[in-house]
Amino acid sequence: MTPHPSLLHTDHRPWPLPESNWIMRQEWNDLAFLHWEIQPAALRPLLPPDLELDTWGGTAWLGIVPFDMKGVTLRGFPAPPALSNFPEINLRTYVTHQGRPGVWFFSLDVPSHLAVWIARSCFHLPYFHASVSSTRSDNTVHYQHQRGNLRFKASYHPLEPISPPPDSFETWATERYCLYTANRRGRILRGEVHHPRWPLHRAAIDISENTFLKTWPVGPMHPSVLFSPHIPVVVWPLKDCTSPTPGF
Repeated sequence: MTPHPSLLHTDHRPWPLPESNWIMRQEWNDLAFLHWEIQPAALRPLLPPDLELDTWGGTAWLGIVPFDMKGVTLRGFPAPPALSNFPEINLRTYVTHQGRPGVWFFSLDVPSHLAVWIARSCFHLPYFHASVSSTRSDNTVHYQHQRGNLRFKASYHPLEPISPPPDSFETWATERYCLYTANRRGRILRGEVHHPRWPLHRAAIDISENTFLKTWPVGPMHPSVLFSPHIPVVVWPLKDCTSPTPGF
């Protein structure tokens, strides 16, 4: 059987692939990575106690990532475009647990009610239904989002490709191969993902409206705006990784 395109290259992973089978495939397209400084003390109370907030340059970071999801489906199932293709925008920060750096999401907004229901029910992720659209004009992505009073409107396009070194902010903020979430009982869950090394470009962006961060005490936006055109992804089931209680 031909392996999924994401699995053709695995040497770049910081830890081995899971031994179990992946259960979901998807593609991520036209991503922009935007980051703002925020003091660790503002985020620490919002995370489970066992998760360690991951910082860069002595500060924490809030990321806004708009992109297009394509071909989202379970392993072995078809991916009809009407159900499997939709734009997404997420608000995230970075954490580590048991030596594995990952992503913690504060919100993930999509225009698909079905995607919200599946993600909340099966992956315990804070998905929300919102008005989201992403269109292309030549080389420029035009992105619009609204959920209540939260709005994001921007146009962005790639510049030159880059190969950031391992110790760079760009690598730190993108090369992460798991997400963390928590269920209703407060158990920490890890979701493993795999994809090739990110193909990154510098990017130019014009943000005409952004109220996504109006309730967050953020500092300056990081000057490194990144773009990635396309990446194939596979996803594994969530795994309980809550640290054992001492004495048990």
